Amino acid sequence: MLQEKKTLNDIPTGEKCIITKVHGYGGFRHRVMELGFIKGSIVTVVKNAPLDDPIEYKILNSYISLRRSEARNIEVVDVSSFQKEKHIFNGTISEEARKIAETELKTIHVALVGNPNSGKTSFFNYSTKSREKVGNYSGVTVGATASKIKYKDYTIIITDLPGTYSITEYTPEELYVRNHILHDKPDIILNVIDASNLSRNLFLTTQLIDMNFRMVAALNMYDELETSGSSLDYKNLGLMLGFPFVPTIASKGKGINDVLDTIINVYEDKNKITKHIHINYGNTIEDAIELIKKELNKNITVRDQYSSRYLAIKLIENDTTITSTLNDLKNYKDILKVAKRQRERIERENREDTETVITNAKYSFIRGALKGNFTSNKDKKKNTSEKIDAILTNKWLGLPILIIFLWLMFECTFMLGEYPKDWIQAGIDALTGWLSNVMHASIFKDFLIDGIISGVGGVIVFLPNILILFLFISIMEDTGYMARASFMMDKLMHKIGLHGRSFIPLLSGFGCSVPAIMATRTLENKKDRILTMLAIPFMSCSAKLPVYILIIGTFFHKNQGLILLGIYFTGIIIAIFSTLLLRHSLFKKSFEDFVIELPPYRNATLRNTIIHMWTKAKQYLKKMATVILAASAIIWFLGYFPRTDVNKVRQETNLSESVINSSAYQQEHSYIGNIGKTIEPIMEPLGFDWKMSVAILTGFSAKEVVISTMGVLYNVEENVTNKVSEHNSLQDALVESKYTSGPKKGQNVFSPLVALSFLMFILLYSPCLASITAIGREAGQGWALFTFVYNTAVAWFAAFALFQIGSLFL
Repeated sequence: MLQEKKTLNDIPTGEKCIITKVHGYGGFRHRVMELGFIKGSIVTVVKNAPLDDPIEYKILNSYISLRRSEARNIEVVDVSSFQKEKHIFNGTISEEARKIAETELKTIHVALVGNPNSGKTSFFNYSTKSREKVGNYSGVTVGATASKIKYKDYTIIITDLPGTYSITEYTPEELYVRNHILHDKPDIILNVIDASNLSRNLFLTTQLIDMNFRMVAALNMYDELETSGSSLDYKNLGLMLGFPFVPTIASKGKGINDVLDTIINVYEDKNKITKHIHINYGNTIEDAIELIKKELNKNITVRDQYSSRYLAIKLIENDTTITSTLNDLKNYKDILKVAKRQRERIERENREDTETVITNAKYSFIRGALKGNFTSNKDKKKNTSEKIDAILTNKWLGLPILIIFLWLMFECTFMLGEYPKDWIQAGIDALTGWLSNVMHASIFKDFLIDGIISGVGGVIVFLPNILILFLFISIMEDTGYMARASFMMDKLMHKIGLHGRSFIPLLSGFGCSVPAIMATRTLENKKDRILTMLAIPFMSCSAKLPVYILIIGTFFHKNQGLILLGIYFTGIIIAIFSTLLLRHSLFKKSFEDFVIELPPYRNATLRNTIIHMWTKAKQYLKKMATVILAASAIIWFLGYFPRTDVNKVRQETNLSESVINSSAYQQEHSYIGNIGKTIEPIMEPLGFDWKMSVAILTGFSAKEVVISTMGVLYNVEENVTNKVSEHNSLQDALVESKYTSGPKKGQNVFSPLVALSFLMFILLYSPCLASITAIGREAGQGWALFTFVYNTAVAWFAAFALFQIGSLFL
């Protein structure tokens, strides 16, 4: 059984533990290992000092004192894991117990680090059998994902970190990756490198070298390097840099086991080429590093916890995040004084800022390392990506092709999705008919048919349409066309007040707003990130698609794909006007520069496409079994109770069955009817009845709930002759729905104008609860509340204008 990760600092007084790993740097690591703090040793916690620090430990019959900060560098496991005390002898464990310990504790923590588009997540998926999203553009992995695998006799925990070009402090991804490495202290860093773009990818590698962690490099997409006619002596390159390189083709699963074998060898110190090297930054910088290290090393805590050379380099670069971590040191001001003096000297001698000087030195180091080890193909012919770009990003053809592609996506979503949608609907109708015949009249029968099946079934029929939409989005991501779309849209995005890189999160918003909101982390400027987050909810996420398809399919029988495209473009246009308004009011600030990588075009693999579609299908079905099911049950309950004796009402009012039909009256006077009637005056100017108002209200939880609510509310109507309408689907129910009271009594609830007004409101009003939560987490609770109020207000005024102006002409 895998033990919970603990350090020596966590063990209570009087308890024993077994050492599993020793972290730390320099003299500390060597000193404690010489004293017997090695893997497999038994340590007893004797007592704390009077001021609770340091702590006295007994090891190998010796008594050693360690500060708490030092004890945190030693990983341990409780000795209670080994039931038989006979395994313990004279401060060590027997060979039998050692084997048990190794079985229990052979755990390697691996941090997966690499540039965007390097195939990092593909490696993670193949090695761990996970189903993470893969895309040929930046910002796909927006948080850490960890997975545990058993390989040989080891447990390897691989953490897939966000793709990043650097680990400085300019973007949240960079800080996230750096903080994970420095604070979680992985045993091995697996640096995934795009073999077809070595010079650029190795820049991140040089930063990892500075951090002084054991490392393995996966030369991914090695087939592209070979196909290009270039060659690389990766074994000799590994000897020079001090860590092994392993060729891989992660998208096909090739080389994965070789990498895992190498990780184990490095972890067991069996890899002969593993050593730590220093990148030589030139005499001036090296002298500065030594002077700053001398001042840093006066602090034992810092010296043991971090690589003092790495801290010195970051201080030379004036890294504010690293500087803030040293704030509590006694000689903090002296350290800053030395760093500032050396930084000024470097800048004076080089006539460049220190960050530029160090960056240039790193690239000089990379050129030196590749010289003699890498031979580039001298053929200057246009590569495949350049030939494709000549058409797809052409000045005159690029945007029309993009629009045609989007139109094709929506047309296929409707046309191709209609067939399986009808099959699923036929199955639901058959199930409903069978249950109606075999079940006796009861509350449970009403709940099952009118509540669960009408609610959940009304939503699940749109699963094929969702999958087709994500098929197209997956192709755009995998091939690299998504980044080209961002490239083509940058000028327009800049004009409307957004950054060009905002286009990718916005386009991702067509799938789901939550990951799209998280993908704004790729924007360096905080105001650009927030402004993009506020625009994303106006994009039509896949949860809104079932509502669109239902309404368009019911009331608009011609040019359905074109109307659907028009709805999506309406959301984009509203987002543009909204962004312009906010940019000139709340966000008066200059833009960050537009820098985005255009990765080479790659084939969209069937495996990744299936993973992408299956993930979305699983999420959709999970929502069916949780949120939608619960919402359908609640809506049915609120519409079914309290029960009303309709016959008694008829007798008291002396009205006939043709005037008061039982189901409609019951529902209108139920809990849900009262709620709907309460909010109906607010929504009536938009052309909505109380049932539509309730559907919108429940849609705050999840947009699919709008369909399930309508399925429950409209599918229980009876016609004026008191015979139950034999609706073939929710579409028929909407067409037949009529007002049962008031000045519009007997009129159809829905008309094409009402349908358009309803679509407008669904398009624009507040995003779902999960999206609001994501905005709160990324930008703050104030902006989450603002989004809720602002989007709903925009939706109300837009739908009001559409219905009222339309009513003048129709």
